[in-house]
Amino acid sequence: MVKRTLSEKLAILADAAKYDASCASSGGEKRSSGDGKGLGSSGGAGICHAYAPDGRCISLLKILMTNFCIYDCAYCVNRVSSRVERARFSVDEVVQLTIEFYRRNYIEGLFLSSGIVKSPDDTMSDMVRIARTLRERENFRGYIHLKTIPDAAPELIEDAGKWADRLSVNVELPTEPALQTLAPEKSAQTIRRAMADVRARREASRDKSHTGKRPARFAPAGQSTQMIVGADAASDGQILATASQLYSSYQLGRVYYSAFSPIPDSSKLLPLIRPPLVREHRLYQADWLMRFYEFQPSEIVSDGGMLDLEVDPKTAWALAHREQFPVDVNRAPRETLLRVPGFGAKSVARMLEARRHRTLRYEDLTRLGCVLRHARPFIQLPGWTPRQLDDANLRAQFAPQAEQLSLF
Repeated sequence: MVKRTLSEKLAILADAAKYDASCASSGGEKRSSGDGKGLGSSGGAGICHAYAPDGRCISLLKILMTNFCIYDCAYCVNRVSSRVERARFSVDEVVQLTIEFYRRNYIEGLFLSSGIVKSPDDTMSDMVRIARTLRERENFRGYIHLKTIPDAAPELIEDAGKWADRLSVNVELPTEPALQTLAPEKSAQTIRRAMADVRARREASRDKSHTGKRPARFAPAGQSTQMIVGADAASDGQILATASQLYSSYQLGRVYYSAFSPIPDSSKLLPLIRPPLVREHRLYQADWLMRFYEFQPSEIVSDGGMLDLEVDPKTAWALAHREQFPVDVNRAPRETLLRVPGFGAKSVARMLEARRHRTLRYEDLTRLGCVLRHARPFIQLPGWTPRQLDDANLRAQFAPQAEQLSLF
């Protein structure tokens, strides 16, 4: 193996980590080094170029421990048959990088994933050693997210949860047949069993004993998963149905959708037929509707259907159900208001509070945080009467305008 410098390894393994999602730190345990006894701090929301509630941009060191891998998953650029530059960090090198980056104020935490080398247990053991060394030897109190390996021994997953804020177990693909075809060395049953184990350990860590003592903490920020979209023939309806089942079964904090990037030397993969990043964006919007707006997957898109790429899922639903509009803003219940395009969960809460004291007028909605250019056709209240909802040109107001591309 070519001997590489630490900088060369970092260039390779930071780039290789760009395919891993799940970077949110929301829900992490609050720790601070303000008492002078530790290093780093863990905030309450957002990491890896996400934004905290106060507007701060929080970032982390996001790397693979190694991009060597014994598996040959057709959709993965780091699979054993892929011709990519390889590198591997030692445990101490990852610890050194994390501490040095923190001291330079580049990061506030670590996101660590890895290819599988030797065996799942060997790889998971090294990842746990990294987290434990940061916590015990370096007294690091920043955020740590570990991508766990489903095939690893349960005791290693238990150790990982002691030191990390968040664990994630990737389901990889939306359907079991796709996983069998594109990643035959992986098992859907093993993945689901690992996710169930993480959920059970988290629940046990929150239960008090008969003496009132709590057990040791376990992944206080919860678990998440990642799903690759576009590598197989799964429809958006199937993807959202799978995500909904994962949320309810494993109490996930988040399902992350990763748009598949074409890999030229794999004959098992389907050609891309939809813009991958636009599709990923629409799936995130649809996922948001399921989690915060009480939509069911079947309402957003049928099992065999695909999301509209030109119009966001909430607006697409409203256009398809025009008979339910316009909504009387001063009388409609919360669940109806949540389905109005341009109305967010927070703005609806403000509306309901304001309605207790007075009648809302059109000019009040902007102050309450509503996006009126989206909401206008679907609402009625003093100061505003919408146009006819059967207007054939209504959809055109929300779809992007056609654009003449330059020839040069």
